Amino acid sequence: MAGALCALLLQACAGLAPAGRSVGELPPLQLPDRTLAVAAVASLAPTPDLLATNQSMRAFVQRYTGGVRSSRQRLMLLHSALIGGGLLDLQYDSTADGTAREVFRRGTANCLSYASLFVALAREAGLDASYQWLEMRPQWSRSGERVMLRLHVNVAVKVGSGRRYVVDLDPLPSRAVSGSRMISDRDAQALYHNNLAMQALAGEDLATAWPHAVRALQLSSRLPYLWLNLGAIYRLAGQHRVAESLYLYALQLDPWDRSAMNNLVVLYTLEGREADRRYWEARVEHYRDANPYYHAWLGDMAGEQGDWRAALRHYRDALQRLPGDSDLLYSTGLIHYRLDDLAAAASYIRRAMEAATLRSEVDTYRLQLQALRRGQLAAVENRAQR
Repeated sequence: MAGALCALLLQACAGLAPAGRSVGELPPLQLPDRTLAVAAVASLAPTPDLLATNQSMRAFVQRYTGGVRSSRQRLMLLHSALIGGGLLDLQYDSTADGTAREVFRRGTANCLSYASLFVALAREAGLDASYQWLEMRPQWSRSGERVMLRLHVNVAVKVGSGRRYVVDLDPLPSRAVSGSRMISDRDAQALYHNNLAMQALAGEDLATAWPHAVRALQLSSRLPYLWLNLGAIYRLAGQHRVAESLYLYALQLDPWDRSAMNNLVVLYTLEGREADRRYWEARVEHYRDANPYYHAWLGDMAGEQGDWRAALRHYRDALQRLPGDSDLLYSTGLIHYRLDDLAAAASYIRRAMEAATLRSEVDTYRLQLQALRRGQLAAVENRAQR
């Protein structure tokens, strides 16, 4: 799958909640045939150097970027050498975790392992490269129940002009992203262990999943997402009170964490705790109604049925909750276009251009605005000819 590189006009970062719970005090995992304690995690889940390079990798960087003074040009040359028919022609594989060395050797990567490779090579080329975390918009089923939350990692590179570029092996549509922030190398190591934990959990291998999940938290205890995943492991092991405490702690770190709320609903449903289940279901519903993307989803559903006036009402609700979102503004403009209100459509698309953070978004919106203006001119000319 082809990668993408785009310029950021503005980088919005969000702070992380401070840590408070000690990972070292986590209770052992009780399995039918053994007990796993935190003291064993270092040996069960050692952390590799994700960014280590070897002679072949250093020679690769020198071959493609050596002697090039422009940091932007070095970035472009390195990017084209790695993917899109370049020398390595890296391919996307969602299961291809690993270090930069492993990815360079085998030629396949997922979003995190490719980010490790690119950060390692970019730094070797003298570039200011960092991991970047993207949070995806939540998705809902047709009945309005949340389906899943996706997370994604790519690379942000700052060049000499002060502009940031984003490099991604598996680029996502900008409208699918709800937020982003820079993360440290240590956070990336935590996500590496979390990926291994979740792969093991999918196979119900709790003995492998647990030490990797704990190691992830030892590296980065500030991420609510990691506490939730460890809680899921404890729940499957039958240690419900531990799972509950971890879900609630994740909510201390992020009171609006929808996944934590949903995990509590699942837990209380299993235990038949109806009052607690109803409480958290109400919290989930409240969150859903407060979420602008839920109202945008309702608008999309109305649009699929051809009810553009209902779609407009839902998108107005979304914009009330998140007024400056470029994609919501752009989509509202397209709905006005469907309603044959070209002036309003152009106004919303201009506002989307002003709010956009990605150059690719600005270019898309500009092209659409130019097409609208041509349509307005044609309509005026047609009226004049009548």
